[in-house]
Amino acid sequence: MKPLRAALVLASSVGAAHADNLEVCKAIVDDARRLACYDDVLGRVAPPADTLSMEQGAVEPASRVKARDSRGSSLSLRWELDPEHKRGTFLFRPYKPVYMLPLRWSDSPNRSPRGYTERNTPEGQGLKRIEAKFQISFKAKLLESVFGDNGDLWFGYTQQANWQVYDKGDSAPFRESVYEPEFIAVWRTDLPVLGLRWRMVSLGFNHQSNGKTEPASRSWNRIYAEFGLEGEDFALLIKPWVRVPEAEDSDDNRDIQDYIGRGELTGIWKRDGHVVSLGLRHSLRAHPSRGAATLDWAFPIRGYFKGHLQLFTGYGETLIDYNHRQTVFGLGVSLAQWL
Repeated sequence: MKPLRAALVLASSVGAAHADNLEVCKAIVDDARRLACYDDVLGRVAPPADTLSMEQGAVEPASRVKARDSRGSSLSLRWELDPEHKRGTFLFRPYKPVYMLPLRWSDSPNRSPRGYTERNTPEGQGLKRIEAKFQISFKAKLLESVFGDNGDLWFGYTQQANWQVYDKGDSAPFRESVYEPEFIAVWRTDLPVLGLRWRMVSLGFNHQSNGKTEPASRSWNRIYAEFGLEGEDFALLIKPWVRVPEAEDSDDNRDIQDYIGRGELTGIWKRDGHVVSLGLRHSLRAHPSRGAATLDWAFPIRGYFKGHLQLFTGYGETLIDYNHRQTVFGLGVSLAQWL
């Protein structure tokens, strides 16, 4: 049960990061920006409009105009882009979504996993269609304002686990745990692009592996760039990458980019406490054309907790399944979102 205990500890760290966010909001002097910061951190539903309509000649309060205009600063709050959002180094911050899905159903469990060498592994034998899945993710800033008042270096960590909790006959084993540490350099930008604001660009080094030995071992390293754009209630992340080559005699999944892809596009909508994200990956090849789509919907329940629905279809739902196509539906709760 050690992986589960680690998940609970890191989930608590993410909850503490929300408390840190509130302290940042408290320090903002401007009333409208402070209110917008609180609303963004807590996922608070905006109050109803004044009973007098604009058609009747009512003037919208200036404070509300400022609060509305300051929306869309989620990327700055999450990545500490603007000076008022800087919070220093070596503190846990949310990164990717943190969730627990007690019910995760697959239409095609991978009962005969194969790597590039086409060797079957015993990992998938007897798989249940329904299992549990969780993801924990956090980041911490290592260096701040490396180039004048811009350029921060972050360390990020994400762990995803698929747990055959309902397979009592085999002692409910963890089918797959994927570990993903990375280093990320982030720069602030502020340019208009196609009706959005280009708010950030980052360069990262990413390692991803499942910690297994042959023939079930899966791992790869990649270098990526990410461009973050946003508008009101919306953010767009564009992330191309290149794989770092490995020696052929130890490369167990050398064709991984032809399945998982060579880039990812993520759109995130955030409004009234709801967060909907759509992630698209593609091989960027016409023959064969492969990839995946992931739809996540987090909706308010109570406090920091949100209900969480997840729908996945395509290749690479987890590393052992990088070259296996399936459609997956998950239901559970989440603690942190993209924004």
